[in-house]
Order: sequence, then structure tokens, then C-alpha cells
Amino acid sequence: MMPRPARARLPAGLPARCHDGIVYTEQAVPLRTGVTLFTSVSPGPAQRTLLVIHGGPDWDHTYLREPLDRLGGGYRVVLPDLRGCGRSTTGLADGQYTPDAAAGDLLALLDHLGAASAAVLGFSFGGFIGQRLLAAAPGRVTRLIVASSSVLPVPAGAFTGWPERAERVAAEASVWADPALTGPALTRAAATAGARANVWRPESLPGYLRRLSEVRFTAEWLRPYRAGVMPSPWLEDPLARMSAAGRPVLLLHGEKDMTFPAFLAVQTAAALSQSTAVVLPDAGHMAHVDDPAAWLAAVRRFLAADEP
Repeated sequence: MMPRPARARLPAGLPARCHDGIVYTEQAVPLRTGVTLFTSVSPGPAQRTLLVIHGGPDWDHTYLREPLDRLGGGYRVVLPDLRGCGRSTTGLADGQYTPDAAAGDLLALLDHLGAASAAVLGFSFGGFIGQRLLAAAPGRVTRLIVASSSVLPVPAGAFTGWPERAERVAAEASVWADPALTGPALTRAAATAGARANVWRPESLPGYLRRLSEVRFTAEWLRPYRAGVMPSPWLEDPLARMSAAGRPVLLLHGEKDMTFPAFLAVQTAAALSQSTAVVLPDAGHMAHVDDPAAWLAAVRRFLAADEP
């Protein structure tokens, strides 16, 4: 018999601090899908909700709180931990860790929060879930930001001729291959070892490592992934399905991204109607850490296009 899923046990309404003070309220939100999502919510109008989907997926949302906290007041920023992540429900069967299940949770979360629709920002792995939300429920998504992620598949040889990338990603690859590391210790060690591959600017690295030290890592999604039973996160026929949804899309990327090559963002914008690409120079996969001001400015401009 499978163990009962563990649920987050945190009183609603606890404040969380960012650099400018208390901007988020932390809540454990039980959903009709049977899971509880630990969620941070900033003050702001419900009709201007921005749903933020973290990556990993075995991370939590906290590494994205800044600079998005600066939107608080003007937008209601909603940052949940996905099922199996952070302080959300864990202990589910392998077959319940799927991108579609995660997308279903997020629609239920919007219902719980009374948001008929929302702008969506999906970061890295979260970008795949954001695309699924758009394709499955275009009426609930006003506009989509695909940040440090990809719509188009990464072609073979995409990073050929970039020796610095090969050097930077080697440390993380070594951690993943270490049989002595398992569970959350493995995902934490991999994230830490991969810091130089994800952050381009040396001066940004210390602050990023501090963020990682506060992330609550899990390994719930890693288990079905390694067992080969986790469905692919890539959307089938993504350009056609996203085009049919008819919503504006921003591809927000770092030029030095070593996970998803930046040229794919440009190619997607050229092929997808109502889309645009913003590629930040001297920024890596964690572009919001390398250049937070420019990254946030791009987010603001895109969201403001909905305003009268």
C-alpha cells in the first residue's frame, strides 16, 4: 500500500521578507486535485494576477521571489511550489508527477484565488508547464512569458564550438553521475555545482549561491524521470497549438544560457504569431540573477501591454 501523501502544514497568512520588506504572504493551499500547494502571494489586484511557475522541477519557488517582489502592489504575484516540490504535497506515486498534473493543480489554484484568468511566467522547466496551460486553457491565460526555457526542441550540436560551456557544465554532470548521492542531497549538490553554468557574471555568483542555500530541494520528480516513466514535458506541435491559443507570448532569455540556446527564442518569435523575443546580453540561464533590472523591465513592458 502506498503511503499517504504528506501535506504542507503551515498556517495561512505568514509573511515572507524580500529586500524591500514584507511583500509576500505564505499560504498552504489545499486544492480539489488532492494536493496542497505552498504558495507565496504578493499584495495586488486580483484582475492583474501573475502566476509564476518555477523550474527544476525538484526546486521550490523562492529563487524567483526577487526581482518579482518589485511588482507587488501593481500586480498580484502568485508563486506556488509545484506538487512534489518545496513545501507542497510530497509522497505521491510516480505516475502523479507529470506536467499535465502540475498544470491541473495551477488551474485549481487560480480557482481558489478567484482569478478567472492570469498572466503566466514559466521559468525553465516551468516554461513547459506554462505552455501546457496556454494550450489546454487559453481562456485562463491572458499572456505567457517563457523565461529561460524553450518552445522548440534543442537540436543536436546546439552548443558545439563553445568550450567554456563544456568546462562550466562538467561540474554538475559529475555530481549527477555520483552514485553516493541520492534524494534531495543530490538535487542540491547538482544545483550548487551547476551555479557557474547557470550564472554568467562572476559578481552575480555569491548572491545566487545564497539563494540556493534557502531553496528546499526534493527529488520527487527525479525518481520517475530516472525510472523512465515521467512523460516528456515538451508540448507536441507547440507552434501550432500556441498559435491556436491566440495569446501574446514573450520569450525572455539570457544570451549565455547553457541549458536552452538563445537562438531558439529568436527562432520561435519569428515563427509564432503575437510573440516577441528579448535576449539579454551577458546573462545566463538565471538571467533574472545576472541582470535583474533589464529582466524585470522586459516583464513589466510585456505585462503593461494589457493595460488601458
